[in-house]
Amino acid sequence: MERLLRAVIFDLDGVVTKTAIVHFYAWKAVFEEYLRLREKEGRGPFREFTHEKDYLPYVDGKPRYEGVKSFLESRNIRLPFGSPSDPPDKETVCGIGNRKNIQFRKVLQEKGVEVYPSTVEFIRKLKEKGIKIGVASSSKNCRYILQAAGIEDLFETRVDGVVSVELGLKGKPEGDIFVRAAFNLGVLPKNAVVVEDAASGVEAGRNGGFGLVLGVARKGNEDSLFKHYADVVVRDLADIDIAWIENWFLKEPADFFEYWQKTPGSISIYGREVSLSERVKVNPAYFKRTSEVFSSSAKPVFFLDYDGTLTPIVSRPELAVLSSEMKDILKHLCKKYPVAIVSGRARPDVENLAGIEGIFYAGSHGFDIKGPEVSLIHPDAEKIIPLIRQVVSEVNPAVSGIEGVIIEEKQFSLAVHYRLVKNPEDFSRIKTAVETAVAGKKELRLMQGKKVYEILPNVDWNKGKAVCWIMQALNLSWDNDLIVYIGDDTTDEDAFRIVRCRGVGILVAEEIRPSCADFWVRSPDEIGKIFKAVLNNNNG
Repeated sequence: MERLLRAVIFDLDGVVTKTAIVHFYAWKAVFEEYLRLREKEGRGPFREFTHEKDYLPYVDGKPRYEGVKSFLESRNIRLPFGSPSDPPDKETVCGIGNRKNIQFRKVLQEKGVEVYPSTVEFIRKLKEKGIKIGVASSSKNCRYILQAAGIEDLFETRVDGVVSVELGLKGKPEGDIFVRAAFNLGVLPKNAVVVEDAASGVEAGRNGGFGLVLGVARKGNEDSLFKHYADVVVRDLADIDIAWIENWFLKEPADFFEYWQKTPGSISIYGREVSLSERVKVNPAYFKRTSEVFSSSAKPVFFLDYDGTLTPIVSRPELAVLSSEMKDILKHLCKKYPVAIVSGRARPDVENLAGIEGIFYAGSHGFDIKGPEVSLIHPDAEKIIPLIRQVVSEVNPAVSGIEGVIIEEKQFSLAVHYRLVKNPEDFSRIKTAVETAVAGKKELRLMQGKKVYEILPNVDWNKGKAVCWIMQALNLSWDNDLIVYIGDDTTDEDAFRIVRCRGVGILVAEEIRPSCADFWVRSPDEIGKIFKAVLNNNNG
């Protein structure tokens, strides 16, 4: 079996090194000095900077200047941002941040750097198994700390505050630094684990679409890590082993209708039941009853794949037409709830096939989005169009003469369908053709779906990122809206990973299989039953 776990990316402070408390004391000294100055000048009363009420929610895990801005705004203090070159005595966000850096290095020199032995041992075991290791931190002192601790050689890539500024990466809770680390290791986020101890960090792992987001609750902050979408939480990395993590990637979704009236007490990880009470604690969001999820009080928002989800899988792409019953159900659904169709098809193609006005359509796996009054064509994908045409010209002659093969050019991507190919000996020829066409082209990546090869732009964008973009366009939030994603194929897993722990993912498949979805149904007909139940439950 192909290895699904290929990399683990660690946060630094509080996960690998015991510098989190050093950061806190440095921040405390700097902020309280500034707050006392304001009090002395009559600009507001002094109030202590505390670990629980100030450091954890506003500063921990964030890039330095963002942490300054976030904390000061929590006290209704707004300062000019300034410049990173500001002297430490300047009253700007950058000036205060630079003052903290001086204080941090001073404390570090006085106290030294300690590491967590269990983390170092865990990293060494991962490396023995050939799993790649990276570190991603908001700190600009990351390399300095690693060198001081004598562990720089454990990591194959480092993405820190310095690198983030150089590359223009967004800070946590955006997933940029972790995604960049995965990219540097030559691994997709779906095949990697993020290990974090901060709320903003686990949320960044979720936003990055990682295969597992593992929280380390050394501060006893399990609830906060779960609230910010960690998949599982441990108190220490000695509590989890590599086999457990590898099995996580084989987790199966629950039968949707079986849990309509039943609250599951455990989930299945490769045939092994795992409950809430183990040392490795699973996010309570996994243990939900579908009847509660789709209760009359819920405000669902539906993101739907097309082929295999709203229509059965058919022999030729152009035959995937909505049944009159499904179309009627969707029209009623769209009148009551926001609906978007997110498809691997070209956007004009799926828009014409569905034929429902006033909703969002995301085509080419999310690279081309159009909705009421807004639209997006991903700029990096647009640059790839000439290369896609080149690949088409290479694949066409390579598969010429193979009966049943269908090449579908979709402007931003290419699909090579072989569902109608009857001679199994031709399968390897098709596989070789697409692999050869992509070889050496770093701008492209190859994915395999249901009897189809997909050639896509190799950029950090997918169906999950398209869901987030549409949510922003519609002013939706994970906290106030029930985000439901329904799909059947490999590319839908990208969306399931984004939605996981904060919405509902439903896999459509004839037989159950490992998936990042929460639930499983067998056919588009069962999706129709869900839609009918939602409409009936919310008639009032």
